[in-house]
Amino acid sequence: MAIKAVELRFQGIKMIRSRRQFGRCILAALPAYGALARGPATFEGVRIGVCTYSFRDVPRRNGDAVEPTLQALKECDAHICELFSPQLEPENRWLAQLMQEVTKPRPDGSRLTQDQIYAKYRAAMKTPEAAKYREQVRQWRLNTPMDYFHKVRAQFDAAGVDIYAYTLNFDNEFMDEELDKCFEQANALKVKTIASSTQISMLPRLKPMAEKHKIYVAVHGHSDTKHPDEFSSPASFQQALDLSDWFRVNLDIGHFTAAGFDPVAYLNEHHDRITHIHVKDRKKNDGPNEPFGQGNTPIVAVLRLLKQKHYPIPALVEYEYQGNGTPVQEVNNCLAYMKQALQGA
Repeated sequence: MAIKAVELRFQGIKMIRSRRQFGRCILAALPAYGALARGPATFEGVRIGVCTYSFRDVPRRNGDAVEPTLQALKECDAHICELFSPQLEPENRWLAQLMQEVTKPRPDGSRLTQDQIYAKYRAAMKTPEAAKYREQVRQWRLNTPMDYFHKVRAQFDAAGVDIYAYTLNFDNEFMDEELDKCFEQANALKVKTIASSTQISMLPRLKPMAEKHKIYVAVHGHSDTKHPDEFSSPASFQQALDLSDWFRVNLDIGHFTAAGFDPVAYLNEHHDRITHIHVKDRKKNDGPNEPFGQGNTPIVAVLRLLKQKHYPIPALVEYEYQGNGTPVQEVNNCLAYMKQALQGA
């Protein structure tokens, strides 16, 4: 992703004693999602789905974005996802406003470069508003009962959607206690993988957490090859892979292409250490995000490789380009492109 941006209705669940009763209650409370249950998670032998970051702009309901996100997944007929943690956490309104400002076209029709967007984001993170929100979300992580995450998982299960991975973007502002709570929360969501846009310098702190909780940390790369602490290249990924078997790679094939590397070759060489891929289309030389098929990312070749080699690596849409439709419409366009590619393999 470019920049990292319940209070549930089921209060009566606390009084339910058996797991079977709990499941019945959840299913009854979610009739709108029932049609999704037990739907297909594979197409032509490849698991395809969506990063819920793609629906980052959906309005919240009852304190979080769980129900609207599930509705969006239903409309895309998606049954496997990477769940974006801010959709569960307190809303970050100032960052949402910043993202709208930096991603919309300027009066002359041009757009900010990735470097310009990163610069504005880093400047914004030094503001009092950022510090206030950072403390708010820290307290939320430290004090939210695990039952909340159990209920979220139950909602996704009832909707027939597998939470394959959970997005948590670790940085050096995380306290050790906060890190530990985040891993506990991932366990409560029953995920085996945390996908993280983190830094190389965080690896020594994340290693004991991953090993303690037995959860893979899949490092997510971007295209900033100039920064020595950022994941972007095969060499930077290797630093994580060499440190612990609990480190994996969440390969974003768009960023990898924009950084000047070949995702097809990397997948062939390291498929056993890649948890899942983010599918987006970007131009080379740190170029912009584009609608699928209009950039330089070899999306078709990557998908056909997964199919032909039977690699069990989910391919998840991460919608980031400036589309003309709603996020649901654009994600459906992306999924249609991927399915057409797989049918032609």
